[in-house]
Amino acid sequence: MPDRSDNPKPSRPTRAAHDPVPSGVEIAPGVRVPDAALRFIFTTSTGPGGQNVNKRATRAVLRLTIADIPLRDSARSRLLRLGSHYVTDAGELIIESGEHRSQPRNRDECLAKLRALLIRAIPEPKVRKPTRPTRGSIERRIAEKKRRGDIKKRRSNDMD
Repeated sequence: MPDRSDNPKPSRPTRAAHDPVPSGVEIAPGVRVPDAALRFIFTTSTGPGGQNVNKRATRAVLRLTIADIPLRDSARSRLLRLGSHYVTDAGELIIESGEHRSQPRNRDECLAKLRALLIRAIPEPKVRKPTRPTRGSIERRIAEKKRRGDIKKRRSNDMD
């Protein structure tokens, strides 16, 4: 048996060493946008909150151009339909959140709303495959129609 200590097995670098680090922010599974594409504006919130609401800019407004989102055309059209109340005429998506009392939580809330919208828009809807009613269901439907018709016929006979 040859001694293997003098011929060490060459170590292979891990896969992570070969892959470049993906840049940008992952806004949905498999969908990344550049950091510069997400534009946040912070303003003062409305509603209750005491002095905090008047002094702190905690309400987050996320602005994102739809063209910056790498989606197929079909997914992009579904996104425009599903998020029509978020989209401006210029093709910009505007998502707001002022529910929380801190900027980071409102920022995360905006990203969560965007993620939920994209998760609904990305998958292709299943095409409905038309089915025919079974013979038994047709017979039951016709029997029920006859029974209802007989009931109505008896009603009219009782009046005479």
